[in-house]
Amino acid sequence: MSAPAPVPDVDCARCPRLVEFRRANRRANPSWHNAPVPSFGGLDAKLLIVGLAPGLRGANRTGRPFTGDFAGDMLYGTLLKFGFARGVYGADAADGFRLEGVRITNAVRCVPPENKPTGSEIAACRPFLVAEIAAMPRLKAVLALGAIAHQSVLAAEGARKSAFGFAHGARHKLPSGRWLLDSYHCSRYNTNTGKLTEAMFASVVAEARRLVDG
Repeated sequence: MSAPAPVPDVDCARCPRLVEFRRANRRANPSWHNAPVPSFGGLDAKLLIVGLAPGLRGANRTGRPFTGDFAGDMLYGTLLKFGFARGVYGADAADGFRLEGVRITNAVRCVPPENKPTGSEIAACRPFLVAEIAAMPRLKAVLALGAIAHQSVLAAEGARKSAFGFAHGARHKLPSGRWLLDSYHCSRYNTNTGKLTEAMFASVVAEARRLVDG
């Protein structure tokens, strides 16, 4: 069994802007998580899903990735469909929902203002993604939700960004031997505008299922 992946301290001070935002949220909503959000799922998983950052009223509130906002409804419903989860998703970290063979994390662990992390904040959080990937001995594929997650995975893997362009449904074989799959982020905006449909997202998760089972 691998050692646990290093995670940010609850009062991580790497990003001053995010620290100030965290403090403001703790004052406004003291019962919320309001700290770096830990990953969800086991380190023995064959699939790692990487999102952008915690949502203000989603993971920043509940303390579990994609839990409590619209993106989680689509993500967890689709994971259930393809056998990557079991139980009933209740949009609450205490709902008993379990992941099977998949782990979920974010490129940036703290909620950023307007859900827009800066380049320096993304870079400051990258060592945690590097450590996480290194701590997953059975990892076969990474599913990146959005271009920023895609670029963060490439940087964490030490791969040239110019050699692996982001596109929904794209599949890349990385120098490490792992697969990188791309999807548009399952945000409310992307689904409301039709940029991402349930069928489009399901097709990418189905490909991830095929790759980790192959």
